[in-house]
Amino acid sequence: KATSAKSIVNGVVFISFKHVVDMRGDLTEISLHRDLPFLPKRVFLVQNVPDSRVRGEHAHKQCHQCLVCVNGSLRVIVDDGENREEFSLSSPTDGLYLPPMIWGIQYKYSEDAVLLVYASHGYDPNDYIRDYEQFLKEVSSD
Repeated sequence: KATSAKSIVNGVVFISFKHVVDMRGDLTEISLHRDLPFLPKRVFLVQNVPDSRVRGEHAHKQCHQCLVCVNGSLRVIVDDGENREEFSLSSPTDGLYLPPMIWGIQYKYSEDAVLLVYASHGYDPNDYIRDYEQFLKEVSSD
C-alpha cells in the first residue's frame, strides 16, 4: 500500500507508491482505487521538454491531478494562494497529488524526463485558470 505525507500547501500530498525489488527487477504498483484520492479519467505524458522551459503555470477549477516522474527528474512548485512548496520528482515510486485550485508549475526537466499525469477529468479548456492574479482572486473569495 502507498504511504503519504501532507504538504504545507492545502490538500497537496506527496505519495510513495508500493515498490517491490527482487532479482527479476523493480515493480512499482499504483492502485488507482486505493492509492489515488480520485479515479483518473485521463492519463497523459509530458516529455522532450527543453531544460529551460517551464510547464504548468495554471490551476484547475475542478480537475484533480497526480504527477509521477517515470524517468529522469523535474521540479514542481505548488501554491494555494497563501503557502508555496517545492518538490523534486525523480522516481516512478513517488507521486504528487494536486487537488483543484492549486497553482502548479513544473520546471528543471532533465533531458530524459518523462512526466506521467493522472487527471480526474477529460481535457476542458474552461477548467483552467492560467493567470496567477486571477487565481489569487478566486482562492481568496472562497
